[in-house]
Amino acid sequence: MMKKNGWILFLFIILGLVGGALIARWLEPVPGISFLTKPIETTWSPALDLYVLSLQFTMQLQISLFSIIGAVAAIWLYRRM
Repeated sequence: MMKKNGWILFLFIILGLVGGALIARWLEPVPGISFLTKPIETTWSPALDLYVLSLQFTMQLQISLFSIIGAVAAIWLYRRM
């Protein structure tokens, strides 16, 4: 039996989110399930300008119901290990 820890769970959740996002992207042309594939998008862009040094960072999150389903499936698989 494998020892469970937080990093493995985090990895499972990330892989579940990515897997769900890929499935949503592949099934995007199917009109009957558009509510599952349409992502909710949010962007965060902090910036720092010190005249000599300028720093810009952008983080964008796109999550769909398929991504959430993938994350839930990943947690379920983790618990079954």
